Amino acid sequence: MSVSEQQAGRLYGVGLGPGDPSLMTVRAVEVIAEADVIAYHSARHGRSIARSIAAKHLRPDHVEEALVYPVTTETTDHPGGYRAALEEFYEQAAARLAAHLEAGRTVAVLAEGDPLFYGSYMHMHKRLADRFPTEVIPGVTSVSAAAARLGTPLVEGEEVLTILPGTLPEEELTARLAATDTAVVMKLGRTFPAVRGAFEASGRLAEARYVERATMAGERTGELTDVDAEAVPYFAVAVLPSRIGSAHTAPAAPRRECDGEVVVVGTGPAGPLWLTPETRGALAAADALVGYTTYLDRVPVRPGQVRHGSDNKVESERAEFALDLARRGHRVAVVSGGDPGVFAMATAVLEVASQKEYADVPVRVLPGVTAANAAAAKAGAPLGHDYATISLSDRLKPWEVIAERLRAAASADLVLALYNPGSRSRTWQVGKARDLLLEHRSPDTPVVLGRDVGGPAESVRTVRLGDLDPAEVDMRTILLVGSSQTRWVRRGDGEQIVWTPRRYPEAP
Repeated sequence: MSVSEQQAGRLYGVGLGPGDPSLMTVRAVEVIAEADVIAYHSARHGRSIARSIAAKHLRPDHVEEALVYPVTTETTDHPGGYRAALEEFYEQAAARLAAHLEAGRTVAVLAEGDPLFYGSYMHMHKRLADRFPTEVIPGVTSVSAAAARLGTPLVEGEEVLTILPGTLPEEELTARLAATDTAVVMKLGRTFPAVRGAFEASGRLAEARYVERATMAGERTGELTDVDAEAVPYFAVAVLPSRIGSAHTAPAAPRRECDGEVVVVGTGPAGPLWLTPETRGALAAADALVGYTTYLDRVPVRPGQVRHGSDNKVESERAEFALDLARRGHRVAVVSGGDPGVFAMATAVLEVASQKEYADVPVRVLPGVTAANAAAAKAGAPLGHDYATISLSDRLKPWEVIAERLRAAASADLVLALYNPGSRSRTWQVGKARDLLLEHRSPDTPVVLGRDVGGPAESVRTVRLGDLDPAEVDMRTILLVGSSQTRWVRRGDGEQIVWTPRRYPEAP
């Protein structure tokens, strides 16, 4: 049974700031003065950073509760392992504090930084706050202290700040660092080699700064590249500061020839939810964006970036323009819809890049979610077996070639993903394709019509091949035509799904 508020003492989680006692808040000092019991966590050596920060505010009559961790690494002989050892410790520590609170004593649990920001206090809070009156006193975090010590903006305008524990797997750190604008990686120490590797793999190492023991004795700051991994303590952070206004993003000062590059990126079928972390990073790092205006509009506006939009029918000119910018030293992202290598800009860029005058310009292609994959996922799994991808546009190849390929794929019983099925100037191709496919497929063959997948006007529905109406298909639609094995079923919840079995029947 919970102790009534009239009888119970009050629990305080007291944030002490990053280390300098002068950065404690007035409220933190007041609470310590009012408390009967002062609790703090420490390792088995018994020294507590939290206690040392608040030391001059402690009185001889304070009851001190040192909450000593039984383990600080994942090596333990506890039968339940590291996690079980910690859970047992937290339960025991909470019970010790609960005894004081039940006796009517006020308990202040000291916490470096902010109590609810990667702090040990939170484990007490989760176990006691629903049983006793509780107040949390916020404190200045090590993140804010590090930015202040570096003397550079941490995050500005519409930038996104990501805070990461260095204990994450290196691959996960790499993805997160590539995708964000600014970041702070905490809990370094023994994790530093993996953290440094993640910065390098994400292409962000040159921007990264290092802060050790911010506002404490022994404080040190510098470039992350200059840090000796053997000398990095736990109380250190790696910082990617704001790019706005930094030399990193200033397009007005071109670098020497061939320092630039072109990265062709795919934005997926719609907005930001479809971007990969790698693509996000490339878009953030570019000082120039080049692309069809509709696709450029999917990319957030960033200060310092120059956007070069153009019509959808000037792929070669757009590619040449991007390569010229890169040759003059700019980092250029060519923005494409879907996957840039599927009926999109990668081919146009590489075709121009193969010319002698651009041979020394670095070019990379980053994948994106294709329209076919996006529509298939919405419908179920129609691409679960072999399939062919064909564009119905005869703008760059004769219709006779398209028809021949449709016949070949249909006679091979492949599922078909049909891109560019129609537009204002091309209105007959869908009907021709339907009639040709009906020569090889049953009229009952399911056809998925995916329009504006991921966008505000998304529509994904399935019709019989025999009922496919060309008037319902436009340039924003992709068609997925099933094979003889593709199934079209309605499940118990009323949801209609389309799927193609992975196993193909053997010939009789």
